[in-house]
Amino acid sequence: MRTLIIALVLLTAALPAHAQNRREMQMMADIRMLQEQNQQLQVTLAAMAEAIRAINGRFDEQAAATRKGFADQGLKIDQFGSELRVVREGVSETGVRLGQLSQEIEAVRLSIPQYPPPAAPVPFDPSANPSATDPNAAAPVTPSMPQPAGAGVSPQRMFETTRADYHNGQYDLCVSGFEMYLQTFPRSELAHEAQHLIGECHYLDGDHQAAVAAYTQVIVNHPRSTSAPDASYKRGLALEQLGQAARARESWEATIKNYPNTTAARLAKQNLDRLNKGKPPA
Repeated sequence: MRTLIIALVLLTAALPAHAQNRREMQMMADIRMLQEQNQQLQVTLAAMAEAIRAINGRFDEQAAATRKGFADQGLKIDQFGSELRVVREGVSETGVRLGQLSQEIEAVRLSIPQYPPPAAPVPFDPSANPSATDPNAAAPVTPSMPQPAGAGVSPQRMFETTRADYHNGQYDLCVSGFEMYLQTFPRSELAHEAQHLIGECHYLDGDHQAAVAAYTQVIVNHPRSTSAPDASYKRGLALEQLGQAARARESWEATIKNYPNTTAARLAKQNLDRLNKGKPPA
């Protein structure tokens, strides 16, 4: 009996220890399972990170290709713009050359003598034509056709020759030369400059009234030319020399209004300021 009791006591003491061991074993199994799951998760995250890096790499490649495409397109646009400017310059130069050729052709055409049409035959009349019976009689002289002024002269050569007269102080020759130039080549691209130089010759020669008229022709006939601002300003100077200060003021005010941001407008403003201060012309 005593032996049985001892055996029961030992069995009772062993049961909690055995249950505790089973709980520890279960916990260890759970820990191993969590570790395996963590390892699998790490592998999955590494694979996802690699996939993200690959996607980012493809995005970077696509962005680089897009930037390169834009750069190439911009370069092509710049090249096209440069080629277009070259073409425009060529067209402009061709237009200038065609204008010069047309003027030279016109000069050549004017240099060709214009003969009148042949007259109808006149019945023979010995009494009316003594030379028919008298060999010593003088033959009738056929008058020649007058040649137009400046015929056969190149427009550029005529302009340069006349401008040389201006620089040499031969103002009368300059005025007559440029007037002939404008009559012969009224549609010349240098017509505005020729008209302006006529005004300059008159002004320097002291004929301020004629200078005002010449400068006015530049403003009226060539308002958008490069000569118009200076002609408007110089007309004011000529008017002031004639004692017409009010008209000079109007001319300078028109210069500032119609041709702003030009040297002529700046000079016109200086002269207006001088008039307002009552100072005499320089």
